[in-house]
Amino acid sequence: MSTDAHRDDLLPGESVAAYDVTGRRDTDYYGIFADVPAADRAAWDRARAFVDEVDTRMQHAWDTATYPVDLVRRMGELDLYVDGVDHPELTRISPLGAGLVNMEISRGDGSLGTILAVQGGLSVRTLALYGSPAQQKRWLRPLATGEVLGSFALTEPDHGSDSVSLETVARREGDEWVLRGTKKWIGNGASGGITFVWARVDDDGDELHGAVRCFLVEQDRPGYTGTVITGKASLRGIHQAHIALRDVRLPLDAVLEGTRSFRDASTVLYATRSGVAWSALGHATACYEAALQYAMQRVQFGRPLARSQMVQERLAQMLDELTAMQLYCRRLAELETSGGLRPTQASLAKYHNTRAARRIAQTARDLLGGNGILLENGVMQHMADIEAIHTYEGTESVQALLLGRDITGVGAFT
Repeated sequence: MSTDAHRDDLLPGESVAAYDVTGRRDTDYYGIFADVPAADRAAWDRARAFVDEVDTRMQHAWDTATYPVDLVRRMGELDLYVDGVDHPELTRISPLGAGLVNMEISRGDGSLGTILAVQGGLSVRTLALYGSPAQQKRWLRPLATGEVLGSFALTEPDHGSDSVSLETVARREGDEWVLRGTKKWIGNGASGGITFVWARVDDDGDELHGAVRCFLVEQDRPGYTGTVITGKASLRGIHQAHIALRDVRLPLDAVLEGTRSFRDASTVLYATRSGVAWSALGHATACYEAALQYAMQRVQFGRPLARSQMVQERLAQMLDELTAMQLYCRRLAELETSGGLRPTQASLAKYHNTRAARRIAQTARDLLGGNGILLENGVMQHMADIEAIHTYEGTESVQALLLGRDITGVGAFT
């Protein structure tokens, strides 16, 4: 970040160097991540190095709304897509390690964080949990290395929060499945890889008639059309697609044999909901760090902003919320490691952290004044991207209703 602090503007005895934030920054104020095991820290370090490597490039990609697909493969080379999934073909890291990778990637760029969620949290996890041995043998490693791009197609144009009501159908015709329907907001859905399409079985002769199952669809199949959604003001460095499925014919073994109900899709979403809480922490960390650095370097009225009581109070408020977010995430990882994480606990973490990230971003943007809207300072980009993660994997209202039902025992969705 550039500074316009000049020696002549400083108070007697002060210098820009005295307010250099390097070495002063302590975003982990309680040492919440001080005891990270070596294997998890190694993954975290790889993620941090990658973010530093591509920072300028992703800023340009966000500005121009272009998708640097080669970076998807670079993340795979760094083994960043395993997301804590336990499978013999995948490198094992703990939920804490997976969360820290997610946090670090999102601290660098929200589009990269979404790539991580789509490729690893959704695609790799879906195949690892529910794919047949043959499907896993063919596709799991290519997905994990980024050689093949993966997407997860559940959301539809008319069914977002009520995705359980999806209208895409799969019917049997002889020795084939035929898929018909539409999907929306599908990351990697038009990138030439494979798509895990969730559809309702429409076959009176099938024991699972009416049930929701998942199908592995290669995107070059006749009838599959993925159109990149344009005009986004958030997550501009990844392509998301509107997908049309016009009688896409698949072999019978294209269905993921482990999927037999919508509950299976929910299992994947619960895990990625935890990932959104970590992603929000990454965004908020970036905003806090930018605000702190700016306050230390920006000189107004003859002194650095950091000497202002109002600015120090705002920094303290941001650190307060950031530390709470870290505590949520650490406990979330502990619960997941023990096998005791309940879906609504993931909902609470997502609910709290995306709301807190919004507040931190807003405070940081205000603290930077007019410079806060410049992409080079990072805050405005993170602020816009937080709006997307605040919505996906369940809106604030949906999380509140899930929690309300758990608290009261009474559903209020309708």
